[in-house]
Order: sequence, then C-alpha cells, then structure tokens
Amino acid sequence: MKLRVGFQLTYACTQATPAVLMMNTHPSMAQNVLEADRISFDPPLSFTHYYDAFDNLCTRIVTPSQGPLIVATEGVLDVPDMQETYPADGSQHPVESLPVDCLQFLLGSRYCETDLLSDTAWRLFSGVPAGRARVLAICDYVHGHIKFDYRFARPTRTAFEAHSEGIGVCRDYAHLAIALCRAMNIPARYCTGYISDVNLPPPYADQDFCAWFDAYLGGTWQTFDPRNNAPRTGRVLMARGRDAADVPISMTFGDADLIKFKVICEPHE
Repeated sequence: MKLRVGFQLTYACTQATPAVLMMNTHPSMAQNVLEADRISFDPPLSFTHYYDAFDNLCTRIVTPSQGPLIVATEGVLDVPDMQETYPADGSQHPVESLPVDCLQFLLGSRYCETDLLSDTAWRLFSGVPAGRARVLAICDYVHGHIKFDYRFARPTRTAFEAHSEGIGVCRDYAHLAIALCRAMNIPARYCTGYISDVNLPPPYADQDFCAWFDAYLGGTWQTFDPRNNAPRTGRVLMARGRDAADVPISMTFGDADLIKFKVICEPHE
C-alpha cells in the first residue's frame, strides 16, 4: 500500500534562532521509501543534517530574524496493507542476557520515573506471565487508566503525573507504559511518527503526530500502542529515544513559536 505522509508547520519568528528538527521518516524506513520526504523552508534557508545517538535524522537551521517560517515535507512510502502482527517469540530476556545497547532502556529518564512507579508496577503485574503477556497487560492498564483529552495536554507531564492525574495525550500513554515496563525489567523505548486511519471506520479526526513505544522481547524490538490499544495499518516511524525529551519534532534555542500545523497520513494512488 502506498501511503503519503508529510506536514506543513508555521513558526512565528522574532529573532534569528538556532533549532534542531526531527521531521523526516526514520532511516530504518529507507527500504519503504518511494518518494523521499525532503524538507523545505519558506523563506529558503540553509540547513545541515546529522544522525543522533539513536540514529534519528536531525536537521540544523537558524530561523529568519522576523516573520513566519513555513517548514514542510511530503513523501510516499510502501507499507503493508494489513494490520500489524507480533513476531512469534514474545519471551522476556533476563537482564543479565540483554544486549548492551538495551540496558539504557531499562533506566529511568526525564519523563519516565521508574523509581516512583516500581512498587505500582510490581503490585499490578508481578502475577502476569513474563514477556509479551505482561507488556500487553501494561498496555491494557494504561489504556483504561488514562483518559485521552487534548485540552489537558501538558509538555512537562511525566509518567508518574499521568498515572496520578489519569488524563493525557498519546505521549503520556507511551511514557506511562514505558516506565511500567522498565520497572518490570523490560527494555522500552519511546517512538513518534505517523499512524494512518486505514482499515478503521469513520469518522476520522484530523491527523497529528503520534507516540507509541517498542519493547525488547524475543530478541527483537516489538511495537506496542497503549493509546489506541489495537493493531493499526500504516505506522511510520520518525524518531525514537528514551522518552519525548530525546525526540522533539522541533527544539528551538530561543523564540520561535509554532502557530499552525497540518499533518498528512493517507493512502496515495
């Protein structure tokens, strides 16, 4: 299935401001790309690319000194037209046998306070069989515990706060599930990107960037989505890291306010 993804974001600029953007599809999606999502700027400006410690493609710019800046991209990917399925092996690895690069995803991070949620995790999930069954139980719990509401979105909300408040948006679902998994010695990493509405019944909400997480089970990173808590068709990764602090869509070092945005994720003929 061909899937068109992209966006148009408008920033209000009052001074020249350095920024780092993570707005392209992740390099791991390269084999799916039919038309590359090359980033563009209006007014035109110079930029450079680099890859961060999590292999995310990052773009460095300096915004104009005044006026709006429009950042846009559009690409086409070939993705499976079937709903997601899990690999056969969903076993949990003992900590001592985990690959070294997984260990950082067992630790607490800016938005995922494993120390504050450890007792809760073990009380709720120690009786669930280790492995995928435990991760799915965590997703079920988070999906039922948090009420989704854009009106109460807060960029500083942590996993512990999301659990205490019982409300949030997709990043809060992901952060809470990640923290609970890590507390149960399951490596988990934060993911952000596009999720299509293909194979879902209407009505459809306006598209937005979405968050989910990967858990390391059976020797592979496997995708889980506590916000939707159901398989989806057409999930496209943009960036991943320990939590949302590692993967902001845009990180500005000064004044540059996002004042308008439109996200595209739809079938392409």
